[in-house]
Amino acid sequence: MRPVTDGTITVTLKQTAEAMRLIAEKSRAIAEGAGALSLAAALSRKDLEGPIVCVVSGGNIDLDKFADLVAG
Repeated sequence: MRPVTDGTITVTLKQTAEAMRLIAEKSRAIAEGAGALSLAAALSRKDLEGPIVCVVSGGNIDLDKFADLVAG
C-alpha cells in the first residue's frame, strides 16, 4: 500500500468506539469497528486539510458487543 497512500494514522479502541457511537447517533447506521476506523482516524487529526471522505462499512457486529462498546 505504500506506493498509493500518503501515510497512516493509528487510533485507539476508545477512539474507534467513539466513532462507532457517532455514526449510530448521527446517521442511524451500525458500523463494526473496522468500518468506523476511517472516521476515528479523521477525528483524531485536527491538522488534516481539505475535504475528507470517510468510507464507513460493515454492520457485521453482535448487537450486544456493539452496545457494550458504544456505551462508554
